[in-house]
Amino acid sequence: MGRVSQAQAEENRRRVVDTASRLFREQGTQVSVADLMKAAGLTHGAFYKQFASKEALVDEATAHAFAELTQRHSTGLERHEGQRDAAQQALIDTYLAVEHRDDPADGCPVAALATDIAREGGGREARRLYAEGVADFAGFLATDDQDGIARLCTLFGALVLSRATKGSPLSEEILAAAHTALTEAGW
Repeated sequence: MGRVSQAQAEENRRRVVDTASRLFREQGTQVSVADLMKAAGLTHGAFYKQFASKEALVDEATAHAFAELTQRHSTGLERHEGQRDAAQQALIDTYLAVEHRDDPADGCPVAALATDIAREGGGREARRLYAEGVADFAGFLATDDQDGIARLCTLFGALVLSRATKGSPLSEEILAAAHTALTEAGW
């Protein structure tokens, strides 16, 4: 089998990063390299041609997940013609929906990666990227009256608790209570 072109190698790398970003949000960063590469449709050996280590991939996949989140915020602002409060309300509605709860692979990296990032060493690039992503998300949620951190904590906590209680009536009650708190309390 011949060597792949540089363009194909770049496409393979993008596919691995995208697959890793989704799998890490869905299953955690403990996903094996073999399972990850299989999901990406590539061989296990191809991993080492693209990445120095799994840690390097975790770093890149974390950055990718937060770049997707930032893009969604930008798209939301465009869709609402620059009306930040309307874009924020749409985000709250979507974030606290059953569909988001049930789809961590395409969901918020703040909630999906928190536990794995917390377990990582303090000097890791993924932790720095995660902290920047959290700060950016909180900044998007900020209003004239609040810095956005409390709003983000409410969204995050509700999503994590609703995922942990999925299958019980409490799961949807959590989502509804957080939605009410964020929309009716003037947050």
